[in-house]
Amino acid sequence: MKHTNSTSIATLILALSTPFMAQAEDLPPEDIVIATAQYLQSDRVNALKTPTPIIDVPQSLSIITADEIAVRGFNSIGQIIDYTPGVNTSQGEGHRDAIVFRGVRSTADFFIDGVRDDVQYYRPLYNLEQVEVLRGPNALLFGRGGTGGVLNRVTKKGVLGESFTGYQASIDTFGAIAGQIDTNFDVSDTAAIRVNALYENLSNHRDFFDGDRYGFNPTARVELTPDTVLDLSYEYADHSRFIDRGIPTANGNLDNSLNNPGRPVEAFEDITFGDDQENFLDLEAHLFRASVQHQFSESLKGNFSAFYGDYDKVYSNFYASGYSPETDPNVVTLDGYIDTTERQNFILSSNLIGEFDTGNFHHTIVTGAEYIDTSSDQNRFNSFFDTTEDDNEIFNIARPLNLRNGVGVNASGVTTTNDFTADLNDDTRVGVEVFSAYIQDEIAISDMLDIIVGARFDSFDIDVFNVPANETRTRKDEEFSPRLGLVFKPQENISLYGSYSESFQPRSGEQFANINGDNNQLDPNVFTNLEAGLKWDFIRGLSFTAAIFDIEQESPSLAEDGESFDIVETSVNGFEVQLQGQLTEDWFVTAGYSYLDGEQAGGDLRPRELPENTFSLWSNYQVTEQFGLGAGLTYQDESFINNGNTAILPSYTRFDAAAYYDVSDALRLQVNVENLTDELYFPNAHATHQATVGAPLNAKFTVSGRF
Repeated sequence: MKHTNSTSIATLILALSTPFMAQAEDLPPEDIVIATAQYLQSDRVNALKTPTPIIDVPQSLSIITADEIAVRGFNSIGQIIDYTPGVNTSQGEGHRDAIVFRGVRSTADFFIDGVRDDVQYYRPLYNLEQVEVLRGPNALLFGRGGTGGVLNRVTKKGVLGESFTGYQASIDTFGAIAGQIDTNFDVSDTAAIRVNALYENLSNHRDFFDGDRYGFNPTARVELTPDTVLDLSYEYADHSRFIDRGIPTANGNLDNSLNNPGRPVEAFEDITFGDDQENFLDLEAHLFRASVQHQFSESLKGNFSAFYGDYDKVYSNFYASGYSPETDPNVVTLDGYIDTTERQNFILSSNLIGEFDTGNFHHTIVTGAEYIDTSSDQNRFNSFFDTTEDDNEIFNIARPLNLRNGVGVNASGVTTTNDFTADLNDDTRVGVEVFSAYIQDEIAISDMLDIIVGARFDSFDIDVFNVPANETRTRKDEEFSPRLGLVFKPQENISLYGSYSESFQPRSGEQFANINGDNNQLDPNVFTNLEAGLKWDFIRGLSFTAAIFDIEQESPSLAEDGESFDIVETSVNGFEVQLQGQLTEDWFVTAGYSYLDGEQAGGDLRPRELPENTFSLWSNYQVTEQFGLGAGLTYQDESFINNGNTAILPSYTRFDAAAYYDVSDALRLQVNVENLTDELYFPNAHATHQATVGAPLNAKFTVSGRF
C-alpha cells in the first residue's frame, strides 16, 4: 500500500508544471486561447452554484457536452463514465446508475442543475447541455454524500430570440430503436418555450432483454426584467426494462487452481440467470423545477430554485447467489426479491454571489441555504420457493434456465413455485428533513494567487418507522464540513492548486433504508480529501489537467465491549491526468489516465471495484467539411468484485469508432461502432456471482439534424 503525502504531491505538481510554464512563457499572448462551447461554455462548471472557469476550480473534474454525446453515440451515464478518468461503473443490480468515484461506490450522488437527484434509476441524456463529473469529497456545495465525487446534469433551457428544431433517430444491430426531438419556440423578445422528448425501444445481446423508455421535458424561459430570468421545467420519465444481474464466477475460472480468485465463467456468457417474466424494472417519475436568477448590481447576483420530484418504482429479480464448480459444476443457486420505492423530494435552495474589495484583496463570496424534505416508503419481499420454504433454490444450468413466471423445475426434477408475497424482508416509512447553510470566500490575494475558504453546516434529521416491528427510530446529525483551497496562476492560462475538503454520510445510508440495530447510535462516516493539481489551457483550445489525491474514510463502529466506539479507517489515493480539446481546427482529442491504490481497514485487502489503472482515448477528425471520423479505446485494469478479494473482474480493452457525413446543414448520417475487436469482457459487477457481460461487436446508425 502506497501512501500519498504533501511532499510527494508538491513534487509531482512541480515536475508537471515546470515544462508547461516554460513553454507558455514563450508563447505570444494572442496564441493563448481558452476554449468556449456554443451554449454553456464547456470550460465552465455549472454545478458550483455559479458558472466557474475550470481553471479556477481547486478540484479535479471532467465535462462532456451535448455535441460530444451525439458524436460518440452515447445514450447512458455509464458510457460517459467509461471515458472519464478516476471513475468507473458498478453494475447497480441492473436497474440503476452506479458510479465508483475514486473507489467510493454511489447510487445517489447525482444532481440536476446543481439540485440533488438521489433516487436509484437510469438517467437519460436526451435533454442535456452537458454532464459534469466532479471528483473528491466536497460537502460545502453539495451537502451529505458526494463522498468520492458527484455527477451533475445540466439541462437544456429555453433560448431567447431563436426558433429551431433538432431531431435524432437511430437503430442498432441488436434491434433497439430510439428517437428524440428538441424544439425551441421564440414566443416573444423576452420569452421562449423549449420541448425535449425521447422514446427508446430497448434491446441488447442478452436473452430476454427488452424494454421501453419515454422522456418528455417542456421548459420555459422568461426574462422578467433585463436583470431577472425565470426558468420553469416539468419532466416526465417512464422506464421499463428487463433486469440482468450477470453471470457467476468460479475459482481459477474452472482450471482447478483453487488458490486463484474467481473469475467470470466464460462458458456462461450467453446464459441469463433470471426469469424472463419476473426480472423487471418499472419506473415512473414526475420532476418539477423552477429557478430565478437576478442581477442586483454589477457586484451582486442571486439565484433561487425549487424542485419537487415524485418517484414510483418497482424492481423484481432473480439472480445467481451461489455456484460451486468443485462440488457440482452443472447447477446454480438462485435468490431473488421484489422491491418497491415511493419517494417524494422537495428541495428549496438559494444562493447569493457577491464581489467586493477589502484593502488590496478582492473577495468573491458565495453564501446559501438549502432545505430538503424527503418522504420515502419502501419495502422488499424475498423470493419464497415452496420446495425449500426459503428464498434460495437450486437449478440446472441451461439456456434458458428452467424458470418462467416464478414456476420452474429444480435440479432434483421437482416443480417449484415462487411466491413474492410470502416472505417480507423489510417495510419502512422514512421521513428526512435537512437544513443547510454555507459560505465560501474566494480571496484574490494578488493577480496570481487565490485562496478559497468556506464551511457548511448541515442538520440531518431522520425518522424511520419499521412497519413489521411497529418501531420508530430517529437520529439527528449536525455536521460542519470545511473546505480550503489555494489556486496559484503564474499565467492566466495556467493554474496550480491544492485543496482540502470533507464530506459525510449518515448511517442511514444514501437511500435511507433504516437505522436499525446499532446504526442509530453511530456518528456519520467522514471522508476527507487532500488534492493537488495542475490545469493548463494552451493554444488552440487544448486543455491539460493533472491531479494527485488522498481520500481517507473514518467510520465509527461499536467496540466489542458494546459501550465504547472504535474508528475504522479506509483510504484510497492516486493520480489522474486528462488532455482535452482541439489539436487543430479539424482534430479533437480527449484522453484520460488514472492510477488508484487503496486499502480497507486492517491493511490486508484492497477495496472492491478499484482498478489500479484505467485509460481512455477518443479522437475525431474532420476529413472534409462534410465527412468526419472518430476512434477511441477504453482500458480498465483488473479489480476485485468483492471486499473479500475472492473474485476478480479481468482487465479489458475495448475499441470503438464513428463516422459521420453532413448531407446538408439539416441532415447528418452517422454510424457508431462499439467493441470493434468483438472482445468478450466483463465491465462491472454487483456481487461475487453477478458479473456483467459486455456487449459484443455492434453498431448504431443515426440520422440527425437541426432546422
